[in-house]
Amino acid sequence: MTHHPHVHMIIPGGGISLDGTKWVSCLPGFFLPVRVLSRLFRRLFLEKLLAAHKAGRLTFFGDHAPLADARAFAAYLAPLRKIEWVVYAKRPFGGPEAVLAYLARYTHRVAISNSRLIALGDKGVTFRWKDYRVDGHERQKIMTLTTGEFIRRFLSHVLPQGFHRIRHYGLFASARAPTTSPKPANCSPFQKPATIRPVPPSPTPASRNHSRILARAAAAA
Repeated sequence: MTHHPHVHMIIPGGGISLDGTKWVSCLPGFFLPVRVLSRLFRRLFLEKLLAAHKAGRLTFFGDHAPLADARAFAAYLAPLRKIEWVVYAKRPFGGPEAVLAYLARYTHRVAISNSRLIALGDKGVTFRWKDYRVDGHERQKIMTLTTGEFIRRFLSHVLPQGFHRIRHYGLFASARAPTTSPKPANCSPFQKPATIRPVPPSPTPASRNHSRILARAAAAA
């Protein structure tokens, strides 16, 4: 529920041969050795960070204000190139099918489901959440956030321009959702997908409740 930028993706363990006639599998074992993966990630991350600084896309405040200078920023990053970065990689317990099912739960739903919303009052929005550090029934917990903080956290799940999510409707869109998820044609990950306006069916009681709670939250903010 807090700010944690990340990307979910699927990488096939192989590819089509150059003549397009057969599938060529990768070598048995992991897709990439962990150490190779960690050093590659370190290099690319720092390169992109320097490029963002050079393009003027980074802003610094307070004690970090001197890092606006290019030389100071480069010197600040220099030690990071000499330490090992940790990349956690493991085999999926349930195989490829389990991975697809896991990612499908992210690409085909909104940030918070109707069933998790409990109430909206003077103190804010109350909802259910899971504490994965706890086992058993105590994992299910209740949280109340101020209206503004709840809306801020929800909006942090809205994708930037140029990205596409299969299920694009959500809390502040129409409460009536399509039964199938349309896909834009000929759209690469680096292109802004065309606007799609599906024809929605009649709303369900749950979606009406969802829309009503969020409408009141937006008005209270």
